[in-house]
Amino acid sequence: MATGTASTLRSPGLLPALNTRHHRAALGVFAFVVVAHWAEHIAQAVQVYVLGWPLPEARGVLGLPFPWLVTSEWMHYGYALLMLAGLLMLRRGFTGRARTWWNVALGIQVWHHFEHLLLLVQATTGDNLLGRPVPTSIIQLLVPRMELHLFYNTLVTIPMVVAMILHRRPTTAEQAAMRCSCAPHPAPRPREAMA
Repeated sequence: MATGTASTLRSPGLLPALNTRHHRAALGVFAFVVVAHWAEHIAQAVQVYVLGWPLPEARGVLGLPFPWLVTSEWMHYGYALLMLAGLLMLRRGFTGRARTWWNVALGIQVWHHFEHLLLLVQATTGDNLLGRPVPTSIIQLLVPRMELHLFYNTLVTIPMVVAMILHRRPTTAEQAAMRCSCAPHPAPRPREAMA
């Protein structure tokens, strides 16, 4: 049996792998989850504003066969937590301008997560904010829930998409700092003919 040094036998761990050799794949999976969640919110908005369905019947796509999904604060909180974890876990793979935009998305998601945590606590304790009949988030005191969460998801998604685009198109300095292979590498220049 061949032996190697401890450094060659040691696995780099999940987070370093997600931010280096698996960063592109991890971003793809994360983007798929975000787009699927967006599809649910857009489907619900179409059901209300285009099809004229009453809000309790407008449950998105998955909520039609599984109505408990729409009313489950655990499910909504779980998604907010998944988004927060994904933004945190994939953050180290970004450099420069892309990291700045990713941090903006992360900051917004921290607030969005807090709002869902507040809703979950109310749902589990039965003690709703300001004595409201249903669990209510802080900004929901001003904006209806469906529209608010569509807005929150927009606020998180825009800087996240900007970060991904900038990550795929780094400056020379940003690319030098990158530890993943997300950015396409420029084709090698042909050698100049020697005189």
